[in-house]
Amino acid sequence: MKIIETIILGIVQGIAEFLPISSSAHLIIFRDVFGIGSFVTGDMELSFDIALHFGTFLAILVFFFKDFWKMFIKGFTKGTKDPDGKMMWMIVVATIPAAIFGVLFEDVITDLVRTNYALIAICLAIMGIIIKYCDKLNEESRSFKDMSFRDALLVGCAQVCALIPGFSRSGTTISMARVLKINRSDAARFSFYLSAPVVLGAVAIKVLKGEMISLITYDPKTFIIGVVISFVSGLLCIKFLLNYIKKHDYNIFMWYRLLMALIVLVVLLFK
Repeated sequence: MKIIETIILGIVQGIAEFLPISSSAHLIIFRDVFGIGSFVTGDMELSFDIALHFGTFLAILVFFFKDFWKMFIKGFTKGTKDPDGKMMWMIVVATIPAAIFGVLFEDVITDLVRTNYALIAICLAIMGIIIKYCDKLNEESRSFKDMSFRDALLVGCAQVCALIPGFSRSGTTISMARVLKINRSDAARFSFYLSAPVVLGAVAIKVLKGEMISLITYDPKTFIIGVVISFVSGLLCIKFLLNYIKKHDYNIFMWYRLLMALIVLVVLLFK
């Protein structure tokens, strides 16, 4: 049963990390509200979530390896004069706000929000509406190659909201990119790029604190299965979303968020 629940959580992470539906909210809801993965408790909870995020980081790294490699080489050899080099430095700029707020307020958010399931459900619903109308009311007149450093910083500031479970990192960054009139495909791609440094930084902080290593050695099988499953499902989800938004808008994600929020509130009411 424990392995099955670990697999379910890995799939949830792989899907919810890249679709604009909030992976952190879904992991909390599945575990604490629906009781799937309830064996993950105490100090292991956040470390296990970070491990699953590491699986999706690997998915991003593998899927966009050629893009990242070109950005890295051009970024340090030609700088902002080259489009790929400029993209690397825009990712750096967009990462700064979330990095600062994450370090300063992670513990506060963990204490105040992660167990407030009603608030998480409300955030799911609110962000669903925001995603729909940010997408609907803005043209697709620009690509991410037209982005400025100001645009990158604005997307990065929007990403800060994703520290609160329910808002969604991909949801906030895609929404801001659409406000800036970036087309749907490039808005999603830039959001995917941004996930790599943020997730890697979160994993690095946990490892440096020493918490994660001790928990992994205590139960390595669970962590390995979770990382592998989130990696595989993440790869599939990236490919799905990039294909899906070529012909569709983000409406379906609003309706899904509203439905999930309603289900959570009903379960809490009768629990």
